[in-house]
Amino acid sequence: MPLNRRRFAKLTAASAVASFTTSARIGAAKAAPRVKAIAFDGLVVFDLRPIVALTEELFPGRGAEVSSAWRTRQFEYTWLRTLTGNYANFWQVTGDALTFTTKLLDLDITQEKHDRLMEAFLRLKAWPDVLPTLTAFKDAGVRMAFLSDFSAEMLDVNIRSAGLDGLFGDHLSTDRVRAFKPDPRTYRMGIESFKLKREEIVFAAFGGWDAAGAKRFGYPTFWCNRLKLPVEELGVVPDSIGSSTEELAAFVQTL
Repeated sequence: MPLNRRRFAKLTAASAVASFTTSARIGAAKAAPRVKAIAFDGLVVFDLRPIVALTEELFPGRGAEVSSAWRTRQFEYTWLRTLTGNYANFWQVTGDALTFTTKLLDLDITQEKHDRLMEAFLRLKAWPDVLPTLTAFKDAGVRMAFLSDFSAEMLDVNIRSAGLDGLFGDHLSTDRVRAFKPDPRTYRMGIESFKLKREEIVFAAFGGWDAAGAKRFGYPTFWCNRLKLPVEELGVVPDSIGSSTEELAAFVQTL
């Protein structure tokens, strides 16, 4: 039976993860890899699907509509605040976007519903593929950090919620530079924190616009396109596209 492309990609990705683990166990008796660190957008690691499910529970029949409007406004606010020099952390932006969405869609929302939706951003779990892959990276000596719009506090509580303690270095929250991605100041945090050349740092993006920003900045860029969206029309494309961190591992192995 011929091997289809999807199954081939999956097998290749799984092999790459195993390769990281094996090389770490035998002492990696070969030249140091070119990639020495990976900077992750938060949503490559944290799964927002339970928030979408909660939105449907609270607003039956309108969950997808509410989630889409909320998320769209959430990121539009980050870009507008950066452009106007009116920074507020991502927690506030998320709350403001939710408030606007409820008005836009004329939702009957109580304070309890509002609080439940916001608190869901503090109880995120990891995508199923994340823990084995990131553990393999760590075992192989690849340094990792979040380079994320999330505040450091949001990252801390979600790392604990997802059972990912001990895998990441210092959080490169956009709070440090008071500008949101894709402002170049945000991506520069990776170079300054890791103290590496940009070609030694892979950026793993969740959003296509974030992948474009990181690639434009000069990072080898992997777009973890979990939502199977088309490439953004921004005049630049990521170096590799996949839908899991296993495929990220396969990409790193090629560099």
